Amino acid sequence: MAFKPNYNQQRAERNRAKELKKQEKLQRREEEVAARRATDQPADGDAPESDGADDDVVSVADATVGAKTDNG
Repeated sequence: MAFKPNYNQQRAERNRAKELKKQEKLQRREEEVAARRATDQPADGDAPESDGADDDVVSVADATVGAKTDNG
């Protein structure tokens, strides 16, 4: 004789499987986001620093404005 179906147990197993699948998907997404953020943002020491060579350069626009005010 076959056993009588236990619907509550079957439903609980389906719900556990669904919850496990949700947790795995969430964890996979968080890992992908963390990997993407790690590649997008440079580390603290990786940012290029200015060597100060261009700090004293005057643009052409600044030179023409200065020339017009000096003559006038």
